[in-house]
Amino acid sequence: MTKLLEWLFGVSLIGAVWALVTFDLLDLSLPKTYREVAWPMPLYLLVSFGCYSLATVGYRVATFNDCEDAAKELQQQIQEAKADLKKKGMKM
Repeated sequence: MTKLLEWLFGVSLIGAVWALVTFDLLDLSLPKTYREVAWPMPLYLLVSFGCYSLATVGYRVATFNDCEDAAKELQQQIQEAKADLKKKGMKM
């Protein structure tokens, strides 16, 4: 099963349970407070997911590693390219 199908299955399962509780489709005789809490649940889940995503991106940006060796190598290659272009007659 692909990851997409796993996610779609999970979302459809949660959606089905939400619909059953919210609209009382099986006549479970749930208290009205359950339905009042379940009605805005998709919005709460969406906001929670957004907060989690924002925190994850912020943490990854804050802990991003610098590659000092690669930066030095790139600067050296730039200097070599400039020297090569000067040798070929290009003015900078």
